[in-house]
Amino acid sequence: MSARHLWLALVVVAIWGSNFVVIKLALAHLPPLLLATLRFALAAVPLVLLVRRPPVSWGNLALYGLAIGVGQFGLLFFVMTRHISPGLASLVIQSQVFFTVGLAMLLSGERVRPYQVVAALIAVAGIVLIASRTDGQTTPLGLALTLAAALSWAVGNIASRAAGPVDVLAYVAWSSLLAVPPLAVLSLTLEGWPRIAAGLVQADWATWAAVLWQSVGNTIFGYGVWAWLLARYPAATVAPFSLLVPVFGMGASAALLAEPLPAWKLAAAALVMGGLALNLLWPRWRFNH
Repeated sequence: MSARHLWLALVVVAIWGSNFVVIKLALAHLPPLLLATLRFALAAVPLVLLVRRPPVSWGNLALYGLAIGVGQFGLLFFVMTRHISPGLASLVIQSQVFFTVGLAMLLSGERVRPYQVVAALIAVAGIVLIASRTDGQTTPLGLALTLAAALSWAVGNIASRAAGPVDVLAYVAWSSLLAVPPLAVLSLTLEGWPRIAAGLVQADWATWAAVLWQSVGNTIFGYGVWAWLLARYPAATVAPFSLLVPVFGMGASAALLAEPLPAWKLAAAALVMGGLALNLLWPRWRFNH
């Protein structure tokens, strides 16, 4: 990978990692389901006017939109209100890798390989360490729902894989459009119009900047550049950069929100990321040796 494209990959993972701090800032004024509604609405509206619907079924688009919009981000935004810190959220959500592998094997009947079992056990040890040290910032409910958000992300991965090789931006845009109605209904039902109206009134320029960062920076730019890189380099070259998302997430949370990083949290991060790295890099290492 050229130096220029290397920097592009680093910028994307930095945006994805620091996005957890941005979410926390937006949640200071906006209810979580309203924030999710705005995020996907602003990601969809400009793009669906510019790109054609990809040649996949409405059912596939709806499944991806529900899994990512309601399941992943709806749950994630809710737990980040008071149930998990941004740094740990950026780490635990990466367990989607193992959920994705598990669902793919369940659907295809593929045999689990020994290195995948070892990788999963290492990562689970990190999750167990987090569960044993939950405090005021991170609760058992927050950890459980973040894992549920990771499972929803995995369902979205399976749906996008079933869609085949399509334009990623078009796929994200049209599925985002389908995520908006259920999120809006859930926001109105569970959060209520008075809370929604109060959030919109209280939202300042920083809040709206955070919402735009979610839509334009995280979704349109992030997914667009990532797809562009994947079209030019092997997945084995690009994918390992995603291991840096929790590094940027925990680092940004510590620097900007003063999230403490005690030894147990760093150990948990090392275990989870070690498991992710083994699962991702072991096949490549075996191929080269």
